[in-house]
Amino acid sequence: MGYKSDIEIAREAVKRPIQEIGAKLGINSEHLLPYGHDKAKVSQGFIDSVQGNADGKLILVTAINPTPAGEGKTTTTVGLGDGLNRIGKKTSVCIREASLGPCFGMKGGAAGGGYAQVVPMEEMNLHFTGDFHAITSAHNLLSAMIDNHIYWGNSLEIDERRVVWRRVMDMNDRALRDTVTSLGGVANGFPRQTGFDITVASEVMAILCLSVSLKDLQKRLGDIIVASRRDKTPIYCRDIKADGAMTVLLKDAMQPNLVQTLENNPAFVHGGPFANIAHGCNSVIATSTALKISDYVVTEAGFGADLGAEKFMNIKCRKAGLAPAVVVVVATVRAMKMNGGVAKADLGPENVDAVVAGCPNLGRHIENVKSFGVPVVVAINHFVTDTDAEVQAVKDYVAGQGAEAILCQHWEKGSEGAVELATRVAEIADADMANFAPLYGDELSLFEKIETVAKRIYRADEVLADGKIRNQLKEWEEAGYGHLPVCMAKTQYSFTTDPNRRGAPTGHSVPVREVRLSAGAGFVVVICGEIMTMPGLPRVPASEQIMLNESGDIEGLF
Repeated sequence: MGYKSDIEIAREAVKRPIQEIGAKLGINSEHLLPYGHDKAKVSQGFIDSVQGNADGKLILVTAINPTPAGEGKTTTTVGLGDGLNRIGKKTSVCIREASLGPCFGMKGGAAGGGYAQVVPMEEMNLHFTGDFHAITSAHNLLSAMIDNHIYWGNSLEIDERRVVWRRVMDMNDRALRDTVTSLGGVANGFPRQTGFDITVASEVMAILCLSVSLKDLQKRLGDIIVASRRDKTPIYCRDIKADGAMTVLLKDAMQPNLVQTLENNPAFVHGGPFANIAHGCNSVIATSTALKISDYVVTEAGFGADLGAEKFMNIKCRKAGLAPAVVVVVATVRAMKMNGGVAKADLGPENVDAVVAGCPNLGRHIENVKSFGVPVVVAINHFVTDTDAEVQAVKDYVAGQGAEAILCQHWEKGSEGAVELATRVAEIADADMANFAPLYGDELSLFEKIETVAKRIYRADEVLADGKIRNQLKEWEEAGYGHLPVCMAKTQYSFTTDPNRRGAPTGHSVPVREVRLSAGAGFVVVICGEIMTMPGLPRVPASEQIMLNESGDIEGLF
């Protein structure tokens, strides 16, 4: 049978006015700032008014290492949210906004798929409510003000060789990774080497996603270290006097966006740091607000559990005082086969042996998530090519790991296909079985924190870092930043830093290429292996297929 594309399904959705969706959570229409008829921002006044409410149960959805076969993490997040609402649980979904970079590159959109989607799909994957543009503008305002300060006499004595604040844009463009600015003579300033990162890697994005109020936002922006003097003393954003204007640019972007699933259930879509090069979680303000007005909140963390879930626990939960009641790890039979050595072209025929051979990747993620003290359920995201024997092989393997795997058919059937998962997740969440704790304490040295993640999550033997990097970490500790968590920038495709090593490898090393202090966000970024903070486009970018058709509808978004 022929299946409709995600965009066809989304376009046929019967959406309810956003005021009706808000009413389900007790948000009156005067507290919704509408962007059209189907999306709105939730006012800071409403957020302030619910702070005394008790929190609902937080459910994290994560996954195995992604493969080209696709896992469907956002699809499962949405399907589980709809499933919980179907069985009578007042539930919100919290996901990240989509970056234009991967949308026009190779990853596609970020709104779920099949009959488990958040709508409006086209707007969410394009400009949405302008949050990412605001972040880009705030970031680049600071860049411009730094160069302007140097141009007009440099009273702060900034060492131009030590300006660490780069520029950003929300597009994959490898040509901008390493650039020289201010060429062309005296009127254009002093030439210096710099470069661009993608907006989702910006410290401003991380700050927006970790701030709890506009006041907190401005303080964190002010704390950004942008450069240093010749004596290596830091220059902060507040020294440049950019923090106030940046906060003004981010005023509306700080407010969470409310949209709906295909089944008209509430979804908060706010913030979107990548998980491979940033911390990979939607905003604290969206998650914590949803917890105050829902009995259950289903949220996701980017890529595999070695990245998104690790950062969700060690950075987001630590900073925001959150604790998940249960974690769902998404896996597919197809991805198990790929981990078991089957090529993408050969995934169709039944191959139980390959499924079993690929399961250790899933097993390692289960073990890692459990090490945070939280119960784990595996969601097998069903594909029509899966056979009963293959599904049973995954269930048997997971049972051997002391967890439970449940087959989910939300892609095909919407909430009806996620009832079994929703029922079990609610039972576990209600049983209060979690005893959550981050993986490491604040008091460990920065290098020990890097080693802890590398050894306990990636199962590496050692971390390779030269003297320059170790000395940099020591300098930051002496400057009072030793208590910060670490944000590992690493390939999403493997537990190692080699994207081609699937399965559950051991006996590898984690090379650290660079470290960056995000003093405003409150973590140290650790760049491992060949990871890029400005991705490039693939040989055949998705943008080649994106166009308007004869009737003016968008084609090619997925």
